[in-house]
Amino acid sequence: MARLLIVEDDPYTNDSICEYLKGAGHQVYAAFDGKQALDLFESFPIDAIVLDIMLPKLSGMEVLREIRHNSDVPVLMLTAIKDERTQIASFDGQADDYITKPCSIVLLGKRITALLRRAGKDKDVHSWEWQDLAVDFAAYTAYKGNEPVDVTQKELQLLKLLIDNQRLVLTRNQILDELWGLESPESDRTIDLYISRLRTKLGIGCIKTIKGIGYKLEESE
Repeated sequence: MARLLIVEDDPYTNDSICEYLKGAGHQVYAAFDGKQALDLFESFPIDAIVLDIMLPKLSGMEVLREIRHNSDVPVLMLTAIKDERTQIASFDGQADDYITKPCSIVLLGKRITALLRRAGKDKDVHSWEWQDLAVDFAAYTAYKGNEPVDVTQKELQLLKLLIDNQRLVLTRNQILDELWGLESPESDRTIDLYISRLRTKLGIGCIKTIKGIGYKLEESE
């Protein structure tokens, strides 16, 4: 779904947030101090940041100021500081949201989703073209050149999931949970079969196998 940077110096809290967001399909980077947060932000494309204020080396407010010098990435302040002055200072520093700890991790996930939606990071894809392939997800149709291709609804749902999470690695279990839910097949190798069908039927060469983990789509390839 999205690439998230979690900046929290408490290892247990950081790990809990990261595991929950990974389970939701996000790619997560963990930082435990302000300097590490800026290093990760400069090294990887980040779609949103969860940022504590009381951090070693650089405070969350200092990190926010540095980020805002050249980026409008959504930033959610997650902190134990509840006073109004700090909240106002955070919004004056162009934070996008502010939550005080302790908080529901489910609520945190919902607030992150809302930030991504407002930032346009979760725009729905209704059609897709790659080389001579044209797919209409609303109509569940696919054409290679001018010839229709016989594909199933589940095959196109899998392709759309990969496109929506382009360049992110999706594990087999994440794909099963997303597309089958409680009715997931017993074997995660079912995904391998569906990927093979997509490659064969549609000639898609941009679906990459990540050995021992899952798959990702890199359209530039």
